[in-house]
Amino acid sequence: MNLFTAIEKRHSYRGAYTKARVPRSALRRIVAAGLKAPSGCNAQTTTFVIVDDPRKMAVIRTLHPMTAIRQAHAIIACVVHKKAPPTFHGRDSFEVEDCAAAIENMLLAITALGYGSVWIDGYLRERGRASRLNRLLRVPRNRTVRVMLPIGVPAEKVRRPEKKPFGHRAWFNRHG
Repeated sequence: MNLFTAIEKRHSYRGAYTKARVPRSALRRIVAAGLKAPSGCNAQTTTFVIVDDPRKMAVIRTLHPMTAIRQAHAIIACVVHKKAPPTFHGRDSFEVEDCAAAIENMLLAITALGYGSVWIDGYLRERGRASRLNRLLRVPRNRTVRVMLPIGVPAEKVRRPEKKPFGHRAWFNRHG
């Protein structure tokens, strides 16, 4: 699938997955796409934990009631510093932006490979869920799981929500 087709087809999939497993070779390709994302000052501080161990997946399933989490065969956790250090030039860190760029690359790769996923973020920051996930995945104390991507083969076709037309959100040379 070419890039523009993947962009056109990409959407958040929150539904059920089939029993088909996601092979490690596909998981590796997906994360490799994330690793190729740009990062501020090329610091490359975002790291990832790919979870496909059935015992760990069973624990992760208890953290979120969403069907996509409960039926996922694998999850990719995006890990960032809790308090990001300044960049090489002493400026603010771009760690949140770096994580976001990597996540979108991975979501496009997931789509291109025929899998489904959804970006799980805010839910992790409630009720100590990220802390529980950090302990399970042995994330160092100065880092935390910021985003989680459940991955599987969608069991149902979901129509991508309509996007507003270009002229409602983008203009040349001035806003509006």
